[in-house]
Amino acid sequence: MSKIMWKPGNFIYPIPAVLVTVGTMKKSNIFTVAWTGTINTNPAMAYISVRKERFSYDIIKKNKEFVINLTNESLVFETDYCGVKSGKNVDKFKELGLTKQKCNYVKCPMINESPISIECKVIEEKDLGSHTMFLAKVLAINVDDNYINKNGAFEISKCKLIAYSNGGYYSLGRKIGKFGFSVQKNKKKSKNNKKK
Repeated sequence: MSKIMWKPGNFIYPIPAVLVTVGTMKKSNIFTVAWTGTINTNPAMAYISVRKERFSYDIIKKNKEFVINLTNESLVFETDYCGVKSGKNVDKFKELGLTKQKCNYVKCPMINESPISIECKVIEEKDLGSHTMFLAKVLAINVDDNYINKNGAFEISKCKLIAYSNGGYYSLGRKIGKFGFSVQKNKKKSKNNKKK
C-alpha cells in the first residue's frame, strides 16, 4: 500500500451533519452545519463553525446562543434542504413541516423531530478565516423519549443518526465495539483462572 499526497484541506470524515436552530420561537431559522463537535467535558462544551455570509451568522453574533439538533435517516432531506436554502428567503420550519419546541434555557427553538437537541450558549468567538468558530457551553440536552429503554438509558444506536463525508450523507453502520473493549478482561478466562 502506498499513499498519494494531496494539498491541505478538510478531510477528517465522517462528521456529523446537524441542523442548527437560531433566533426565537416567533422568528427563527434552521441551517445545516457539518463543522461541529465536542470540545470539552467539564464544563460540557461544543462548537459550530459558520461562514460570515450565512444568514444565521449575524443572529448568532447578536443572540449568543443556538441549538444543535442531531439528524437521522428520516431527516436527511431536511438536512440537505437547510444547507442549500437561505433563511433570508424561506421559512424552513414552515416549508419542511418541522415542529418548533420550546427550549429550557435558550430563546431559540429546538426541532421536535430531532432525536437529540443540545442547547448552547456562546462563550467565545474565534475568527479563523473562512469561518468563525462559536465555542459554546452546553446548557441542556433534550432527548426523544422514544429512544429511552426500560432501564432509563438512552439508546443512541436506535436513532439511525447520519453523517456527512466528502459531499455525501451516510447512515451510520452497526456497532462494532465499545469504549474499553480492547483492554477488557475476558470474564470467562478470569473465572477459570480463579478455579485453578
